[in-house]
Amino acid sequence: MDNTSAEEYPQLISLAVHEFRTPASVVGGYLRMLQRDPDNPLTDRQRKMVEEAEKSCARLVALIAELSDIGKLDAGLISLQKTSIDLFALLEDVAAHVHEAEDRDVRLQLRGEATGGLMNGDATRLRPAFDALFRAILREKAGPATVVVDRRRVETTGHLLAVVTVSESSTVQDAYERPRQPFDEKRGGLGLALPLARRVFESHAGRLLGPQSLPDHAGGDPVSRGSAIVELPLTE
Repeated sequence: MDNTSAEEYPQLISLAVHEFRTPASVVGGYLRMLQRDPDNPLTDRQRKMVEEAEKSCARLVALIAELSDIGKLDAGLISLQKTSIDLFALLEDVAAHVHEAEDRDVRLQLRGEATGGLMNGDATRLRPAFDALFRAILREKAGPATVVVDRRRVETTGHLLAVVTVSESSTVQDAYERPRQPFDEKRGGLGLALPLARRVFESHAGRLLGPQSLPDHAGGDPVSRGSAIVELPLTE
């Protein structure tokens, strides 16, 4: 990206957010008016159609908000409120509220160090980032299965890192030990949550990665596709 493009990018994202948000707000407003109009009550069939349209409109508004946050993070316009937090305890709380794929008997389980992941971080940003990551892995698993969130403190070249590996219970160690590559963010049904999560981790001097694919694995590598690794610096 040349300098001109780099300078224009935040303005382009901001303009796109504004242009999308205005009509989405208007559509949402009219749908709510239809639902609440006492003079012209909707039939059951009409009400169901309007409710589905309103859900889709709300989803569009959420996507616009995610796009806005991505643009602001890339432009350095969001100031993270970093305080001392225990990342491992935060993950316990996030996991307790994730119920993706439970209807297929896909379960989320935490392992490793339950406390001791002290870092300077913005908990309000890290929570939805990890929530999105957990859901991304869970939703692609065919049940029954157990997905593990493995938490480790690792010292490397004089730095202390939290390494969080998300993978099936039978492959979590394999995923942790493999060389790492950029995480595949191209997954349907999650909007812009994963690109946004990566930016949140990077704004904490961390990385969102995946285990490398094995070159001889025909038809794709399920461990590589179905695993994620987050590295974040710890303070002690």
